[in-house]
Amino acid sequence: MSDEKPPQLARDLTLYLLARFVLVGVIAWALSLTGVPLLVALLIGLVVGLPLGLLLFRPLNARVTAGLAKRNEKRARARAELRAQLRGDAAGQPE
Repeated sequence: MSDEKPPQLARDLTLYLLARFVLVGVIAWALSLTGVPLLVALLIGLVVGLPLGLLLFRPLNARVTAGLAKRNEKRARARAELRAQLRGDAAGQPE
């Protein structure tokens, strides 16, 4: 059982999170330039940035979702193998 993650998953997830934070920051910065208090601008940036980030960063979101699905599939397969070995099933034992 190896805990190998797809190498792109960490990079894609980091890029996606940074892009979302930058989007919230840009929205808050633009609002603060118009005279909105900083805390209120940050809150509005969060509320507006969440759905907007889903639309703007859709390809990156799809890559992160695919990477997580692949990782979860590998973990589920390894978990099923381990359970079969613990039960003593012949199918789960290495030859």
